[in-house]
Amino acid sequence: MEVEMKSDKNKNTAKYGMLSNSLFMAGAAWKTRPRALVLTLLQALLVVAGSLLELYATPAVLGSLERHDALGELFGIISFFALGIIAVYAFTGYLEKNQMFARTPVRFFITGRLWKKAGTCSCPVRESQEFIRAYAKAMDASHGNTSPTEDIWNTFAKIMQNLLGFAIYLYLLANVDIVIAVVTTVLAAVGYVVSSYLNGWGYRHKEEEADIKNRFFYFQEKARDRRLAKDIRIFGMGGWLEELMRKCIRMQQDFYLRREKNYLIADVTDIVLSFLRNGTAYVWLLYLTLRGNLSASAFLLYFTAVSGFTTWISGILQSFSTLHKQSIEISAIRELIDYEEPFLFEEGKGLEADKEAPYTIELKNVTFRYPGSEREIFSHLNLTLHPGERLAVVGANGAGKTTLVKILCGFYEPDEGEVLLNGINIKEYNRRDYYQLFAAVFQDFSLLAGDVAENVASFDQKTDMDRVRDCIGKVGLRKKIEALPEGYHTHLVKEVYEDAVELSGGELQRLMMARLLYKDSPVMVLDEPTAALDAIAESDIYQKYQELTRSKSSVFISHRLASTRFCDRIILLEEGKIAEEGTHEELLVRGETYARLFEIQSKYYREEC
Repeated sequence: MEVEMKSDKNKNTAKYGMLSNSLFMAGAAWKTRPRALVLTLLQALLVVAGSLLELYATPAVLGSLERHDALGELFGIISFFALGIIAVYAFTGYLEKNQMFARTPVRFFITGRLWKKAGTCSCPVRESQEFIRAYAKAMDASHGNTSPTEDIWNTFAKIMQNLLGFAIYLYLLANVDIVIAVVTTVLAAVGYVVSSYLNGWGYRHKEEEADIKNRFFYFQEKARDRRLAKDIRIFGMGGWLEELMRKCIRMQQDFYLRREKNYLIADVTDIVLSFLRNGTAYVWLLYLTLRGNLSASAFLLYFTAVSGFTTWISGILQSFSTLHKQSIEISAIRELIDYEEPFLFEEGKGLEADKEAPYTIELKNVTFRYPGSEREIFSHLNLTLHPGERLAVVGANGAGKTTLVKILCGFYEPDEGEVLLNGINIKEYNRRDYYQLFAAVFQDFSLLAGDVAENVASFDQKTDMDRVRDCIGKVGLRKKIEALPEGYHTHLVKEVYEDAVELSGGELQRLMMARLLYKDSPVMVLDEPTAALDAIAESDIYQKYQELTRSKSSVFISHRLASTRFCDRIILLEEGKIAEEGTHEELLVRGETYARLFEIQSKYYREEC
């Protein structure tokens, strides 16, 4: 199925602007920690208050001396400013040390939305390279206390304090001469335009950076994957992986060198313009003083104000430049959260799974190819799964058996044709509701970090331990599980729990089949569920499933044709079509591909015996 993925017309332009992203962050804070907004405003006000106290302190003392005030009055002025400065900066320091407790939960909230998107998006989206790159970029932008999703609050505080300080100092300097304010403001605007363009280099090359990072993380993950440890050692793959990693590191270094060169030019430009701004202001102020228009205390006040004014302007430029870069990364986060889906989820019709209800699933004239591929997996395929029917799907590797199951389960949409549930196209339903009709054991099943009972119950918050024990017993694992140190509460996955146990491949498959039974859905799907079992154990499992699935619709995929005997109907896929169809006995009588494959397999087992 060709899925029309969401992409910008111009990939070098962020979809969301600074204002929109700022409101997004404010909204996230309001939902999780409203005090993050209050603390940010308070931080800005304290910085401006401290700056004003420092600005007026020395001129006030000098003015007192010029007026020949009494010693007590002079001491009072000094005490007022000293205590005020100490109090302001002490409170500011306290806020800076503790505001992370308000800001970090906001970042966690946003990170959680990214995880939820990755965990709940449709298969075509999750498997697309565009989404994979976007996910890597978004996670990078939300990782750590210095990430844009947390550091942006400092930027907001700096913008507010710089704008407020700029307004106050502009008012002061305008009382002296408007020329100073105009010149410094114009030069500041030029600097902002240049700086914004140069600092946008990173986003304009974000796709290149994402590709490099994806390669690096892939090799890093494979190098430490415990499942690959034996292959790496047996086949001497360590040196090969190391060389690939070095190439990725060199690519990263080259990319970051080019990026930092642009950022360096931006910094040098800002330094040059700052020199012009300050120099012009100082010369003009000195000219006014020499003409006798300013007293000593006034000269000191405005001389200090000029320095402060240019600092506020530089702060505005730097803050907005920083916000621009942070906004670009936050835009990447929002683009992932808002990534367009080809299926309806909450917008679709509700559908409640009823294990007693009859469900007919029909593939009608289905043609399907994977995104980016020209090869058709199916061409005008028609298939109906009737209520309570046990259907077996067989065929050579690459015939499309697993793909057929994925289309039945609603993971993919056909390029042509439709999938019908009781005569209604599944496109109309909430796709997540449709998923609840199925319980499945896939080849690449998921074992999650938890205990045995939690894995069987799929982390149901109200785990029914009686049902867990019953399902474990039905798949022949009760003796094994109850012999473990913690029984049904024994941890799995050693990467997370030190006391975890490792089950064999066959035991894990039995555990996954217990999970399937626990869900008790109307339709059961088993995609090579017994591949890690020997023929005798497999036969035992299927004899039990023959009883357990008697009232349910079931789809079985297996390379061992003998295991499909109990099914009501068997289809053999070949070249994108159903080549043969019937019961086990009917297909043997026909003497075609199925019969030949069965004879080869049965001969093999006879020779082994």
